[in-house]
Amino acid sequence: MNPSYFAPARLSTIESPYIIGDSPQMVDPLSEIVNLLRPHAVFTKGISGAGPWGVRYSHFGHPSFAIVIEGSCRLAVDGQTELVLNAGDFVLLPTTPGFTMSGFEQVTPTFIDPHAAANAAGEIRHGRQDGPPSVRIMGGYFLFGCDDSGLLLSLLPEQVHVRGVERLSTLVRLLIDEASSNRSGRTLVLTRLIEILLVEALRLTQTQEAPAGLLRGLGDARLAEAIRQMHANPARQWTMADLAKEAALSRSAFFVRFARNVGMPPMEYLLSWRMALAKDLLSQQGIEIAEVAERVGYGSASTFSTAFSRHVGQPPGRFARGSSSKHQATA
Repeated sequence: MNPSYFAPARLSTIESPYIIGDSPQMVDPLSEIVNLLRPHAVFTKGISGAGPWGVRYSHFGHPSFAIVIEGSCRLAVDGQTELVLNAGDFVLLPTTPGFTMSGFEQVTPTFIDPHAAANAAGEIRHGRQDGPPSVRIMGGYFLFGCDDSGLLLSLLPEQVHVRGVERLSTLVRLLIDEASSNRSGRTLVLTRLIEILLVEALRLTQTQEAPAGLLRGLGDARLAEAIRQMHANPARQWTMADLAKEAALSRSAFFVRFARNVGMPPMEYLLSWRMALAKDLLSQQGIEIAEVAERVGYGSASTFSTAFSRHVGQPPGRFARGSSSKHQATA
């Protein structure tokens, strides 16, 4: 993402890939977040189960996804309501906490180290090893390229479950086919496919029935307008009255509605978004702290440094140096 896009309008005329239509103010917050997360490095595999079977995976940390090809099973993710997954069901776990997956017979789950399982080749079979499986699943995991995805992931649901959407099935099949090939351009294709998969899965849960978070906020037409304006103009000196006006609500009604649907007060959301943008800008070489401060709505470098240190836990200069070291080591 071109960092100039996040500058105030008077500093930049560069078009953003996330502008919708002809209006520079009509940005897509969901696409911006996925872009900042920079998903890449896709790994896929097949999983099947037969007879009495059950497995328990410990916390993995990386985002993972799965789609049921045939049959059914149970999935119990830590802290979430247990699901019965049927053919066509898609699940996305942005941070993949511990979970148990099993058939429908009572068994003691077999413990599996997710890091070891991630390196396994070929299809993994649970339970009875011969005969037809009672469930077949295709899934995998990927990585986020941003230095600290925590701020962004806190805006997304911990579990996304979508039933019977053919577009997701098609995307997963394309991912698996591309991941198993060695064609030129493979890395770029996989990166674009996983970005599309993330946006597609997340926007399908962008409703007022979603758990409190960004997706539920975007599912409310009035709140969505205020959220889009925060993303379009992070450098603006927003007040509660300004944001309430964008949502066509009174200040008190806007505050209550935003906090209930997004899970945090409006100004806290704005601060989180500004800090996420600041971290992305600081991780790029050649951008001064004063310029970052201006782009994310602070009148001085010192004011920004104080806010950044309080929110992130370290001064912006140290964060920038740490990001630079990580990038050099990766290179």
